[in-house]
Amino acid sequence: METANRDVREIIREGTLRRREILRVLEDGPLTVPEIAQAIEAPTHETMYWVMDMRKYGWIAEVPEANDDGLFSYRAIERKGA
Repeated sequence: METANRDVREIIREGTLRRREILRVLEDGPLTVPEIAQAIEAPTHETMYWVMDMRKYGWIAEVPEANDDGLFSYRAIERKGA
Protein backbone atom coordinates (compact mmCIF):
# COMPACT_ATOMS: atom_id res chain seq x y z
CA MET A 1 0.00 0.00 0.00
CA GLU A 2 1.32 3.44 -0.92
CA THR A 3 1.56 5.55 2.21
CA ALA A 4 3.56 8.61 1.25
CA ASN A 5 1.64 11.87 0.93
CA ARG A 6 -1.86 10.46 0.63
CA ASP A 7 -4.56 13.10 0.78
CA VAL A 8 -6.33 13.18 4.15
CA ARG A 9 -9.71 13.04 2.39
CA GLU A 10 -8.68 9.76 0.77
CA ILE A 11 -7.64 8.32 4.14
CA ILE A 12 -10.94 9.37 5.72
CA ARG A 13 -13.01 7.92 2.84
CA GLU A 14 -11.21 4.60 3.26
CA GLY A 15 -12.32 4.53 6.90
CA THR A 16 -15.72 3.07 6.07
CA LEU A 17 -14.02 0.03 4.54
CA ARG A 18 -11.45 -0.21 7.32
CA ARG A 19 -14.09 -0.14 10.08
CA ARG A 20 -14.96 -3.78 9.48
CA GLU A 21 -11.32 -4.81 9.60
CA ILE A 22 -10.70 -2.91 12.82
CA LEU A 23 -13.78 -4.38 14.49
CA ARG A 24 -12.71 -7.84 13.38
CA VAL A 25 -9.24 -7.54 14.94
CA LEU A 26 -10.75 -6.17 18.16
CA GLU A 27 -12.91 -9.30 18.55
CA ASP A 28 -10.02 -10.99 20.40
CA GLY A 29 -9.63 -8.10 22.83
CA PRO A 30 -8.38 -4.52 23.13
CA LEU A 31 -5.41 -3.34 21.05
CA THR A 32 -3.37 -0.16 20.78
CA VAL A 33 -3.36 1.87 17.57
CA PRO A 34 0.05 0.47 16.48
CA GLU A 35 -1.21 -3.07 17.14
CA ILE A 36 -4.38 -2.40 15.13
CA ALA A 37 -2.31 -0.92 12.30
CA GLN A 38 -0.08 -3.98 12.20
CA ALA A 39 -3.07 -6.34 12.25
CA ILE A 40 -4.81 -4.60 9.33
CA GLU A 41 -1.52 -3.93 7.50
CA ALA A 42 -1.98 -0.16 7.39
CA PRO A 43 0.21 2.78 8.40
CA THR A 44 -0.14 3.77 12.05
CA HIS A 45 -0.82 7.44 11.26
CA GLU A 46 -3.71 6.48 8.95
CA THR A 47 -5.05 3.96 11.45
CA MET A 48 -5.16 6.76 14.03
CA TYR A 49 -7.67 8.67 11.83
CA TRP A 50 -9.91 5.62 11.58
CA VAL A 51 -9.69 4.74 15.27
CA MET A 52 -10.49 8.30 16.37
CA ASP A 53 -13.45 8.42 13.96
CA MET A 54 -14.77 5.12 15.27
CA ARG A 55 -14.33 6.35 18.85
CA LYS A 56 -16.17 9.57 18.08
CA TYR A 57 -19.15 7.70 16.66
CA GLY A 58 -19.36 5.02 19.34
CA TRP A 59 -17.96 2.00 17.52
CA ILE A 60 -15.03 1.59 19.90
CA ALA A 61 -13.99 2.86 23.32
CA GLU A 62 -10.68 3.63 24.96
CA VAL A 63 -9.60 1.34 27.78
CA PRO A 64 -9.12 3.60 30.85
CA GLU A 65 -5.55 2.54 31.70
CA ALA A 66 -2.51 3.08 29.45
CA ASN A 67 -0.01 0.28 28.94
CA ASP A 68 3.64 0.43 30.09
CA ASP A 69 4.54 2.45 26.98
CA GLY A 70 1.83 5.04 27.73
CA LEU A 71 -0.42 3.86 24.91
CA PHE A 72 -4.13 3.35 25.33
CA SER A 73 -5.92 0.32 23.97
CA TYR A 74 -9.30 0.35 22.25
CA ARG A 75 -12.11 -2.17 22.48
CA ALA A 76 -15.17 -2.73 20.33
CA ILE A 77 -18.54 -1.61 21.68
CA GLU A 78 -21.55 -3.83 21.12
CA ARG A 79 -24.09 -2.01 18.98
CA LYS A 80 -27.65 -3.12 18.43
CA GLY A 81 -28.38 -3.81 14.79
CA ALA A 82 -24.77 -3.35 13.72
